[in-house]
Amino acid sequence: MGNVRDYDREIKDTSDHKYAYNFDFDVIHHYMIKSFAPFFRNGNVLELGSFMGDFTKKLVTQFEDVTCVEASKEAYNIALGKLRDRAKMINARFEDVTLPNTYNNIILCHVLEHLDNPVVVLKRINEEWLTEDGRLFLAVPNANAPSRQIAVKMGLISHNTSVTKSEFEQGHKITYTLDTLEREAKEAGLKVVYRSGIFFKALANFQWDRLLATDIISREYLDGCFQLGQQYPDLCSSIYLVCEKG
Repeated sequence: MGNVRDYDREIKDTSDHKYAYNFDFDVIHHYMIKSFAPFFRNGNVLELGSFMGDFTKKLVTQFEDVTCVEASKEAYNIALGKLRDRAKMINARFEDVTLPNTYNNIILCHVLEHLDNPVVVLKRINEEWLTEDGRLFLAVPNANAPSRQIAVKMGLISHNTSVTKSEFEQGHKITYTLDTLEREAKEAGLKVVYRSGIFFKALANFQWDRLLATDIISREYLDGCFQLGQQYPDLCSSIYLVCEKG
């Protein structure tokens, strides 16, 4: 079966890279919900990869029936403490889990790049878990984000789609572009109905965290970066697809 993954170890910060930044929690999560909300279906939602429940806390304000699957036992326990009875929590791998329902909305955000067999999981979503008129919201970090392209020009990473040492230690297997993301969705049989990006981003996450701790960045500036990202999706922090059953 190959190497057994330690999901609890993978969620740890490395010496030079956090697993998640305040920029993710305070900025990207907000604009993800803002991007997805116009496409949400009425009914229930399945979140695949809830981490420690921070994004889930936003989902429970949008949906009454929330189910989450998380592979890391440590992250699952933390999320369980935060959410209590507001979401149904399941500690399991996506490849193995048996789910009791089908879902009108499925969220897979910043998770696909961690999977050993992403198309296998996407096929399960398409064939087993999505309702007939359900939608999958599939978001990943963007290889072509300006912050990443700048890192290439600085010699910090070799190419846009490279997986850095820290990313590898945190379980990343691939760095997606819009075309490679859409290729895997289609290979799984899904129908892509919308594609875009979330938040124009020229600075690294750690730089954003420092700025957000000051009064330099206003909400209006953040909104401007969000709107610019809709105009230039390939220059966003994250890229996403809205998919339906194929």
